[in-house]
Amino acid sequence: MSIALQQLQKLAKDKHNENKKYLGKLQKKPPKDLDYQMQEIHDQVFKKTDCLSCANCCKTTGPLFTSADIERISKHLRLKSQQFIDQYLRVDEDNDHVLKSLPCHFLDAENYCLIYDVRPKACREYPHTDRKKFQQIANLTLKNVEICPAAYEVVEQMKKKIILK
Repeated sequence: MSIALQQLQKLAKDKHNENKKYLGKLQKKPPKDLDYQMQEIHDQVFKKTDCLSCANCCKTTGPLFTSADIERISKHLRLKSQQFIDQYLRVDEDNDHVLKSLPCHFLDAENYCLIYDVRPKACREYPHTDRKKFQQIANLTLKNVEICPAAYEVVEQMKKKIILK
């Protein structure tokens, strides 16, 4: 990835208003083929992205754990669901299960996920740049651009390729 993590926050901050305005327009009047265009941009960016060289999402942001996530991961770790919750999770202000601490306990020294095959849905889908109806997550995308160099690059590519009127 061409953007260094040290630069990312400054770049994202500098582009915040521009991105907010662009994503706001996208929310109001998305192109009919937005999902197709987003998939193309996402694939293009992630072809040249090495998440293992970064893992900033795992170091700075905790995913939400659904009941299905908790059950699946607990089973994988051979723990009872409540044991898993007690050991690794807390309930946040929105009453969601989130990690007790960051970086993620399951991230190893080489940025590999120790529970990759059973990781939470939020981790599997991050940074959500290939999701259907992408325009519905404008606020989340603004946050992800500050964390993920690939999300930043996706938004930059969108502004060049998806011209909004």
